[in-house]
Order: sequence, then C-alpha cells, then structure tokens
Amino acid sequence: MKKILALLLASVMVLGMTACGGKEESSAPSTVGGILLEDFKSDASGSAQEIADRVITNEIIPFGGASMPVEEGFLMGFDNAEITGFEEAVMFAPMMGTIPFVGYIFDLEDGADTDAFMQTLKDSANLRWNICTEAEELTVDSEGDKVFFLMSPKTFEE
Repeated sequence: MKKILALLLASVMVLGMTACGGKEESSAPSTVGGILLEDFKSDASGSAQEIADRVITNEIIPFGGASMPVEEGFLMGFDNAEITGFEEAVMFAPMMGTIPFVGYIFDLEDGADTDAFMQTLKDSANLRWNICTEAEELTVDSEGDKVFFLMSPKTFEE
C-alpha cells in the first residue's frame, strides 16, 4: 500500500512540475510596425500598389486608410530630403490626418543599394512630421527589391 501511495505521489509531482513549466515565448510581433512588416513580408511579390492596399486594410488598423502612388522628391514624413532611387512607390496613411501613421512601399530600381536606400529613409525620417502628434516607432525593412517603411504608434490601444 505504501509503495502504491509513493508511486502515485511521485506521479502527481512529475505532472505538477511539467504543468508549471515555463511558458513558451511567442515570436509573433506585438507592435503595429512588427505586425504590418510581417504582413508585407508574407507576400512582397506584387506591385507596390497591391502590397500597400493589402497592408492598409490589415485587421489591426482601426481607421479608414488609403494608398496613393508617389513620385521621387519630397515625401510626407521626411525632413527636407528628397527621396529618390525607386521605380515605383506608394504611400499608405489614414484618411484623417491627426493619426501619427504613414507608410510607404518602395520598389527599387534594378541594381539599387537596398541597405543605403533604407539608411537614407531612416536618417531622413521625422517622427514628429504630423502636427501635434508623434509616431512612436520607425520600421524599415526589405524583401527582395521592395522596401517597407512605416512610422506609427506602437499600438492602437488607448
């Protein structure tokens, strides 16, 4: 009887230690920039317009957004620096201008230095481009010849 009780107690302890083990860390992104970057990277094979249209309609975005093609030159969100060196670019942003959120999908010219282009974006970005508001995070990354750029709040929760 004592052996059965000892075996049962040992089994309960092993199960208890297993159940109380550490939780696995989630590798899913938790910020707006991380989530939308993941969306971009999930399929960067379309045109810049197609990618921007998909990203701006992501379910985490709580506002009505729009996208529009842009040309080389002075772009919203950057200090007095002209952004050049791309074949196609599309800006995506909220329809209401007081939300600190602006993004771009750039399709670079053949042979362009992607790292140098991304560094230019980072160096020229101004998180306070929007009057009375400030973005909390800057997200820049690439997939092939496409570059994702976003200035946004870390979360849309109030």
